Amino acid sequence: QVQLVESGGGLVQAGGSLRLSCAAAGSIFSITSRGWYRQAPGKQRELVARIPSGGSTNYADSVKGRFTISRDSAKNTWYLQMNSLKPEDTAVYYCNAMRPTAYGPENYWGQGTLVTVSS
Repeated sequence: QVQLVESGGGLVQAGGSLRLSCAAAGSIFSITSRGWYRQAPGKQRELVARIPSGGSTNYADSVKGRFTISRDSAKNTWYLQMNSLKPEDTAVYYCNAMRPTAYGPENYWGQGTLVTVSS
């Protein structure tokens, strides 16, 4: 099992910045992908950014050049630095960890943190 605890959401004006954190505990050695998703009201959850273990990061087109995902292995934590925020970035943000199992990939989710960007 993997437990994820997020922090860092809040209210910010358009053009501002926020940094989200996701601290992992449990069977973290088996995690092969770490990322962030978001879900806006009335919309499906979507990938924002991901760091695969041993691979390159990838981002949703809508956040490229504005958001940066990073990882601190010593702290078992990963981050999402969000700059130049726009009202359309308003959503609940969830951190995600994925590990492979004999039955297929297993996903774990944080509790979600609300990011509200005012215009």
